[in-house]
Amino acid sequence: MNFRYSPKIKVKRMMITTNSAAAIHYTLRNGAGEILDSSEGKQPLHYLHGHGNLIPGMEAGLLGKRVGETFKIVVSPQEGYGLRDEGLVTIVPHSAFGGHTPAIGERFQAGHGDERYVIEVREITDEGITVDGNHPLAGVELHFDVEVVSIREATEEEISHGHIHGPGGHHH
Repeated sequence: MNFRYSPKIKVKRMMITTNSAAAIHYTLRNGAGEILDSSEGKQPLHYLHGHGNLIPGMEAGLLGKRVGETFKIVVSPQEGYGLRDEGLVTIVPHSAFGGHTPAIGERFQAGHGDERYVIEVREITDEGITVDGNHPLAGVELHFDVEVVSIREATEEEISHGHIHGPGGHHH
């Protein structure tokens, strides 16, 4: 059997678009080059594009990319975890911890009703315990090295649920 190349035949390579189920490998660094997180040596990160599964700047940087591409994405704090809000730093009385003495750096869930957020203990003094409700990466410019590993069309169920299912995704 002979195969002849024809310039009229084009292979369509999928690209990341809204409702793509994609998998990526990544390394995240801060502006000083310190590695903050990485998928190296682990399974790739699987996500549903366009459904808020990633920070906005990361999704924007992945849009239109294809399998096998490697590239860098720089995400501003505004498109990442937001700017630091000093109004989210407060001193609470020791009694707020119900007799537990937290450690500096310890994280807790707090909130009212259905609204939940994470607070981190920053300082402990006789006057009280300073807690910070900012995300640890708030105010940080994020530098990602990325490789697109796979792309497929998401199923109707994945789209309706807002996340992918199966390997690397959520199992119901």
